[in-house]
Amino acid sequence: MVSAGALRVVRCGGGALTGARAVFSADSFLLCAAGDFVKVYSVGTEETLRLMGGHADLVTGIQLNPQNHMQLYSSSLDGSIKLWDFMDGIPIKTFTVGSKLLALYTLASVEDSVFVVIPEKGARDTFQLVSVKLPKGAGQDLEAKELSVVLDGVGASLKHIAFGREGEYVVSVKEVNLQVYFFKRKLLNRFSLHSVKNKGGDNRFSCVACHPTEDCIATGHADGKIRLWRNFHNRKEYTYSTLHWHHDIVMDLAFSMEGTRLLSGGVESVLVQWHNESSCQQDFLPRLGSPIEYISMSSDGALCCTLHTDNRITIINSNLRFSKSIQGLIKSRDVKTGLVVDPRTKALVMNGEPGHLQFYCLQSDQQLFSLDIVQRQYIHEAGLKQSDLVKVAFSAQGTWLATVEEREEVTDPELELKLWFYEEETQSFKLNTRINTPHDNRITDMCFRDMDELEDDSLILVTAGRDCVFKVWAMVEDTDPEAQQSVSWSCDFVGSYHNYQATNCCFSEDGSLLAVSFEETVTLWDSVTWDLKCTFCHPPGNIRNICFGRLTCSKYLIGATDYGFLCCWNLLTCALEWSAHLNVVVLQPDPLSEHIAAVSWHSKESSLFVFKPNEPRPIYIQRNLCKEKILLAAFVPRDEPETTGPEKYLWLRRSQLFFLTDTQELMTFSTKPLEERLTPSSKQLAVEESLPMTPFSLLLGKHRHQQSQEDIDLGKLVVHNKHDQASPAVKELLHTPAHVLPSASFLCPIFINSLLISKENKSAEEVADEVEMESEKTEDDSDEERGVTEMEQEDTSHVELLGEISCKLSKSQEKELRKIRRVDYSWISAF
Repeated sequence: MVSAGALRVVRCGGGALTGARAVFSADSFLLCAAGDFVKVYSVGTEETLRLMGGHADLVTGIQLNPQNHMQLYSSSLDGSIKLWDFMDGIPIKTFTVGSKLLALYTLASVEDSVFVVIPEKGARDTFQLVSVKLPKGAGQDLEAKELSVVLDGVGASLKHIAFGREGEYVVSVKEVNLQVYFFKRKLLNRFSLHSVKNKGGDNRFSCVACHPTEDCIATGHADGKIRLWRNFHNRKEYTYSTLHWHHDIVMDLAFSMEGTRLLSGGVESVLVQWHNESSCQQDFLPRLGSPIEYISMSSDGALCCTLHTDNRITIINSNLRFSKSIQGLIKSRDVKTGLVVDPRTKALVMNGEPGHLQFYCLQSDQQLFSLDIVQRQYIHEAGLKQSDLVKVAFSAQGTWLATVEEREEVTDPELELKLWFYEEETQSFKLNTRINTPHDNRITDMCFRDMDELEDDSLILVTAGRDCVFKVWAMVEDTDPEAQQSVSWSCDFVGSYHNYQATNCCFSEDGSLLAVSFEETVTLWDSVTWDLKCTFCHPPGNIRNICFGRLTCSKYLIGATDYGFLCCWNLLTCALEWSAHLNVVVLQPDPLSEHIAAVSWHSKESSLFVFKPNEPRPIYIQRNLCKEKILLAAFVPRDEPETTGPEKYLWLRRSQLFFLTDTQELMTFSTKPLEERLTPSSKQLAVEESLPMTPFSLLLGKHRHQQSQEDIDLGKLVVHNKHDQASPAVKELLHTPAHVLPSASFLCPIFINSLLISKENKSAEEVADEVEMESEKTEDDSDEERGVTEMEQEDTSHVELLGEISCKLSKSQEKELRKIRRVDYSWISAF
């Protein structure tokens, strides 16, 4: 259990959407598997409505419940099947199977069973299709023990199995073999194709789909061919016809609901529509961005969607017209640019589709826009050498963008440096300067110097390369009268150090110093005269990362070596301040504070260390951040600093830390308790105040209003409890229909805790009530004394209404005061 206010690692984007085929619901929702979550999208608005989590491993299949289309089944590698109410994101049942579940299928003709693909016991890389009997019980967690084998030797992919017309038979493909099992006759027919590649052909099966109303099987193959099988009830009389357009493997197939159209997709990023089983009648929807992994059809046939290898989802109309595109964090083959923050939009910027920069909004989990940097058509063909984006840097204000592109896997790379200027009129970046071959070898790092207090002439760009030099690029006025812009960029200085390769570069906070690492040595340069000031070295090992301290720690320089050392140098004494034995793979400074985050990788475990350069001991350590290896990290400034939270999380108040794993899942830290995470935000099907309330909530609201009015009439100070106004637990209980609520044992503790009032925040109303109760017990006092007491209470109430809290006496003190009042002091007047 994680206590309230504890720091949690949560997933906020990314995750492979290609783990299972997407599913359309009957009410315009699209459900997709995303890592170990299930995402619910709105087809109309393209927003992420819900993120349903509960599986401990990758989700491998999702299917609507044939008996209730408001419910969803999901399977996972953790060996469980979950039944969801996806409208509210509530898990209804969890069935534990035990074995890894690689695929999930449901049939309308089978009520209490589902079909899954599991590994065969005692065999390696051998799988079988089994039927799982789902038990009925009162509990939420049940164990599914009744498994019956349907087919042996099936493929592990979801696309390798399909169920035929009305669930009469099931088809399985693997390598060059096809199996058809008829349930009623309990008959198994096997068919095989030649395994020898003839004339460049490859007969291996890649996917299978069944006609919804006829006995017809469509199979896709590795050589791009599609075969339509008929008469497969008889082993000797079967026939098939061939369709061929794809030049490479057919990734997926899907029939329309009526069966008159067949859709196919592959690595060409083109959706092909076949009519009447004829290769002469084809329709195409090209340029979908990336290879098509899955094709799904809606139940009414009006829409279909394609899931792509880069996590893009495309919604397509029945007439094969593009409708919408759902783009979250686009999955790139390799994030070479790193994680960069756009100063203007606070968006994360990194590699997107080939040759593009994606600007990803962290708040909406959507892509803001994509900037075409390479500006060349990308050809999806294995082994073809093409230009790709490798480096990116923003100026401090976000007005300038620098990009580097190079041709892949070439010993003598073709490099191109581009400078882009942001235009306010068009709200986009416009290419300003193009520099061919800025270095003789690959560029390893680059950064801007941008000092806000100076003019534009302080803006310079530094690039470091494997050609053993770093170059300084500055803006100059363009004297060409035909030029479209007034300024351009040119090389201003070239520096080197003992013919070592330059690996990293960064500027100090005030821009006066430039640090450039040359293999094992860090050099410091004056950014005005470009004189070499001093050098630092900590052998063995080359410098992997460097960064300057900020604010009160600006006199320190931090470096990490590939031999597992983290070093801190003092710039005033030019000496090593401290060092630690730590295999740092990510070193990221917070731009708004002195804190620096270092992520280490040791024994297949990623750990986070947050420290200040002036203190060698970390202020925060988090072991085993996630199961995957962390490759990149970035601090994103918050719109408003966090004002609450424990002191040990002070480093997260001004900025939020995001990190990207090797599976391209974006993660961050969260301290939100369960109550705040119970009801999603307004975009996630949250119940808004404008929606009609239940009779009970209306009655309760009326009672509260009457009680508040009575308190005002009595002249008391009314202090409303903040939980009554904004508690998600109360809203969830009062606004959600009863038939979809979780059990009372689950909601009761959250509901009760949300209504509790802490002792420290005791209202003035309660304190005044205690004084009134005490005064009622002393009705034997004199009228004069009672009048004095009433006057004191009346005066106190006026003070409280002005915002001041008067000092209240304890009960013992009040009793002593009453005794003193009863004493006769008239004898003093004689003196």
